[in-house]
Amino acid sequence: MSQPSQPERIEMRGAVDLSGLARSAGPAPGEPGGIPAPGPYTVDADTASFGELVQASTQYPVLVVLWAQWSEVSTTLLRDLGTLAEESAGAFLLARIDAEANPQVAQAFRAQSVPTTVALLGGQPLPLFEGGVPIDQLRGLVAQIKEAAAANQITGLAPAGPGEQGAAAQPEEPPLPPLHQEAYDAIERDDLPAAVAAYTKALEENPRDEDARAGLAQVRLLERLRGTDPQAVRRAAAEAPQDVDAQLAVADLDVATGAVEDGFARLVDLVRATAGEERDRVRAHLLELFEVVGGEDERVVAARRALAAALY
Repeated sequence: MSQPSQPERIEMRGAVDLSGLARSAGPAPGEPGGIPAPGPYTVDADTASFGELVQASTQYPVLVVLWAQWSEVSTTLLRDLGTLAEESAGAFLLARIDAEANPQVAQAFRAQSVPTTVALLGGQPLPLFEGGVPIDQLRGLVAQIKEAAAANQITGLAPAGPGEQGAAAQPEEPPLPPLHQEAYDAIERDDLPAAVAAYTKALEENPRDEDARAGLAQVRLLERLRGTDPQAVRRAAAEAPQDVDAQLAVADLDVATGAVEDGFARLVDLVRATAGEERDRVRAHLLELFEVVGGEDERVVAARRALAAALY
């Protein structure tokens, strides 16, 4: 795997120097005045479990926050990142490590203050920022992390843990249809062409299999993103706004990294600016991205209306 590209560093605020500070007692996670209880995609880690986080980062991004009980900025940051982790439904795992209780980890990251936030991608640490930042900037950071992960074929989802919402009893899912299971197994072993073949066969057998249609669209998106350089893709699109290939590529990247509205709007504008076969190609690509996101999603509903207006 190539060295992951590092997300832009964010201006920090509220970082507190670790040197010379004695450990002080504080409320436990979930208690009044303490950090929030772990959510479904948030874990409390320590020195002993740190190796598991490194290994997990080869499958999905891990954001590590070194925090302290006495730090109000830590509490706010962990609450906001926990919210984003839950919203992302496994796009990254938030790992919270008490810096004072685990000084070896703090030293390994060369943390000089709390909170300190570091990303783990493919087993490699990427220092991000110290202190706290507004949640809007955190959303942008998460998008950058997703881009870096996609560029390095780190496409897994973090499992839902035993957080308060994740621990709710869920009914046992029925087994997948054979071809769907075949596609799922292919994705697990990183054989995307085999997954495409399985979903395609499922649709040939049942053209109304919406799950297969959505799965096929998602796997095709992963295939198109494989090996791409996100920065190069965005640069090419900015330099050639009328280049259909460049605009389709950056729309894929937008959708994959959560900027769904931007990707949809980009292609609707391109439909207006093209004609004939090129317009048909852009329209078909946009419809496939609708399948990736899901037909009931409000962003898809809005984009369908905009597409209709652009066409007629």
